[in-house]
Amino acid sequence: MRKTKVYDCTMIELDKHHSDRKGNITVVENNDTIPFGIKRTYYLYDVPGGESRGGHAHKELSQLIIAASGSFTVTLDDGNVKRTFLLNRPYQGLYIVPGIWRTLDDFSSGAVCLVLASHGYDEKDYIRDYHKFIEYKNDGEITF
Repeated sequence: MRKTKVYDCTMIELDKHHSDRKGNITVVENNDTIPFGIKRTYYLYDVPGGESRGGHAHKELSQLIIAASGSFTVTLDDGNVKRTFLLNRPYQGLYIVPGIWRTLDDFSSGAVCLVLASHGYDEKDYIRDYHKFIEYKNDGEITF
């Protein structure tokens, strides 16, 4: 997965069902709406102004990141190219493939970042040092 590129990541339009009287509902289904089965779900909220989240990459994990409320930016980096996405609609998600460095910034007041992940938590899957990430992308080896 180290050869993945930021252009392998994409915005996914999620099904939005609207009712004038009852509001909206959006549905996400394993291996249908998104290209993986969901093994873990978590959300970030009450992120203080000016703070960043993320700042890591995963070797195997895929994610769908959704702004369930409010807005924030996600910057993706494959070691050569960076792309920044503004997430501000609860019916859109950013699909992130393994091997991509991600940073989340510019959280609006009351923002809720919902993350659907393809695997459970595994610390061994994380690359938390950017220089180690570049080593991994270049040759697949990480020296600790």
